[in-house]
Amino acid sequence: MSSDSQDIRRSILSKWHETLSKYGNLYSSDSISGTSPPSVFVGSYNYPKVFVGPMVPPVHGDTSLLDSPENWKGKSLEEIVNFRLNLIRGIQKIPIDQTEGRYIENLQEVAMSSKPIDSDLSFTKSTASNISIDGESAPFGPIGEIKSAKFSSTTSEKSIEKIFYDKDLKAQDAILNLYNSGIDISKIQKCFSIGMLGQKRKLVPTRWSITATDDIISKSLQEEILDFSLIDSCKIFFYEHLGNLFSVVLFPHRWVYEMIEAWYSNGVLGFGSDSENARGIDHPPAIAGAYFAAKLGVLEYLSEKKIQSGVVILREIRPEYAIPVGVWQVREGIREAMKQKPVIADSFDNALQLASDKMSISKSEWLSHGKILSMMRQKTLSDFF
Repeated sequence: MSSDSQDIRRSILSKWHETLSKYGNLYSSDSISGTSPPSVFVGSYNYPKVFVGPMVPPVHGDTSLLDSPENWKGKSLEEIVNFRLNLIRGIQKIPIDQTEGRYIENLQEVAMSSKPIDSDLSFTKSTASNISIDGESAPFGPIGEIKSAKFSSTTSEKSIEKIFYDKDLKAQDAILNLYNSGIDISKIQKCFSIGMLGQKRKLVPTRWSITATDDIISKSLQEEILDFSLIDSCKIFFYEHLGNLFSVVLFPHRWVYEMIEAWYSNGVLGFGSDSENARGIDHPPAIAGAYFAAKLGVLEYLSEKKIQSGVVILREIRPEYAIPVGVWQVREGIREAMKQKPVIADSFDNALQLASDKMSISKSEWLSHGKILSMMRQKTLSDFF
């Protein structure tokens, strides 16, 4: 990783240590009193017996911004990392099929709360406030094993409460129902993760629930747009945030989708990509959750405009993206890109050129690490009718 990334990490960690020098007793204690955004977390370590618990900052008030990615537009990497570091994670080890019992039911109430919820946690021993920040994993605040947890009474989101009590509804139908009711994706993911949705309920590690939710919603939107007319020109959308540059190319073609990522590691350029046609993808994407997060963002646009198109998304990950903060930033980055005024191109080739011109990587390099051209050359069944 370049020295730029290391400098950014050092700076953020140094400022966090300054915070600890003033308020360290709040982050290293055998108890905490604060207002959860509301937030719950399910780990994947030691699956199928996982660490589960609430995330609570050592402050009271409106803390909703601390765990609401949909509202982080314009925030700096440092601000977002600090949101994460300020949340103290309480944990208990729970089997994934244990979705009932007082502790889990309390967390389910937290997840469906319509507003931040006052919380008091006590731990078996003091939480450790020494945090490590690297370029590989998302940052987390202090962690403590819960001895007891109390939460104030709260008001539940009615649409979530209704789905929670409907145990005949399949998980994917529950997710789509909540999405179509206007519930934020980050909140749906928490409810799915804490075992609140579906017929055969279980705890789902947060990381997996995020990707599964994006995948389920994007599949539904994809089925919908296959009935729409093709776009009539090539359009290119751009957006940049948190050291991520996105170029989205829409072109007249039945649904095909490719996402190509490029990143810098020790000065060497690395690439990853994956793609699908109208039948969807039949394997875990090489670029993991970013694939579905970006797909969802662009399909929301096509669904809203009632159009169908082929899609190529280029993502250049600059050294300034020194600390990964989660695939939410891909979804929200693409959503923002699709709100910008597009550039119109007279051909697919020119569209890709314009998309590449916004980045430090040439069109030929992007194309050599993807397969969109060969996908476009393959005849589809509809070409014969």
